[in-house]
Amino acid sequence: MISVELMINRARSTVPDNSDSAIILKLLSAIENNSALTQRSLAKELGIALGLANAYMKRCAKKGLIKIQQVPANRYAYYLTPNGFSEKSRLTTEYLSQSFLVFRRAKEEYSRILSLCVAHGKNKIAVFGGSDLSEIILICARDFPVELVGIVKQGETSSKYSGIPVKNSVADLSEFDVILFAELVDPQSSYESLASVVGSGRVLAPEFLNISTDRILKNSLESDE
Repeated sequence: MISVELMINRARSTVPDNSDSAIILKLLSAIENNSALTQRSLAKELGIALGLANAYMKRCAKKGLIKIQQVPANRYAYYLTPNGFSEKSRLTTEYLSQSFLVFRRAKEEYSRILSLCVAHGKNKIAVFGGSDLSEIILICARDFPVELVGIVKQGETSSKYSGIPVKNSVADLSEFDVILFAELVDPQSSYESLASVVGSGRVLAPEFLNISTDRILKNSLESDE
């Protein structure tokens, strides 16, 4: 059975991680796990600047979500208040709800893309990206007569995932017809980089990633000038 913590982590990988709610949830979770953390270590864990982490701490304290106490050696300890625990629970539920909605939409869109691939005789499929979206593609692919020839996970050292070859770059892939895009880290730039290598016509991405193909065309035209 998947733990709640794992579900939260997966939710964080499929919804904007720099949103206000996401940062507050991560902050409250961090304080619950370690009341003796410093603002510097908290900023590192949240992936934001020290000044911004300090601003979030003050805001949560003002809202009554956390309590700050001075301890010896000029240090501070942070604790969740009852309101803080309630807010953490509410935000967790919100994240899980978003995660399930994203999963359902991703499954629908990747299934639609795979159906189009089959209809046009594009049966050799590669996957680009190391996010949970690649797992959704693997689930969807079971329902279609396609061959997954490889998954590109940059910086990955594993040789296989669920029986499918894992490659460090597109150049290492065997022959493929199209690549299904499944990257969540800066998807626009990642898509543009990939399209510049294999051609935008061979890269298929779901609509919910909001990738602008017009920008790719514009960049291409500018480079030709």
